[in-house]
Amino acid sequence: MAGLRGRAGGRGVERPEPVPADDVAAWFAHRVPDGWFTGPPKVTVDRDEITVIGALPPSDADRAGRIRGFREETRDARIGLAREAELRYGRSVSWGVSLAGSTELFTTVSVPVMTRLRQPERQVLDTLVDSGVARSRSEALAWCVRLVGENADTWLARLREAMEKVEQIRSEGPGI
Repeated sequence: MAGLRGRAGGRGVERPEPVPADDVAAWFAHRVPDGWFTGPPKVTVDRDEITVIGALPPSDADRAGRIRGFREETRDARIGLAREAELRYGRSVSWGVSLAGSTELFTTVSVPVMTRLRQPERQVLDTLVDSGVARSRSEALAWCVRLVGENADTWLARLREAMEKVEQIRSEGPGI
């Protein structure tokens, strides 16, 4: 399926190279049945997961009922599309919808991430746990990552744009 990226952290652990997913948004846009969403779904990809979120057409039904109905009616077709995409791209597929200004995810992938923290950093996590903000160090770390993500959106967007430019320039370079 995929090559190997190399040693993670220099510790001898091989990590699979993610399968290129440059065409994933178009792939889903061509396969999602007409009428599911008001336009092409929003597709987000990382090394582990593809998240597909479509905007539902407005309806007279209550929001929760409309989402529940869509989820039940499209389950088999969504599972089929997810299986095809998982084979093609080597990533799990999660689904969600947006309606009336809010988004609801049906499934998501929760991926463990190893990290080494020194005592001052562990104390931050332990304070969050001891205060009841989080139930565990793992949950506290996830909370910290979400907080940084919410408060650094502009900076992270600029960083992602810069990474895309570097990748584009790299791809235009001489072959090795």
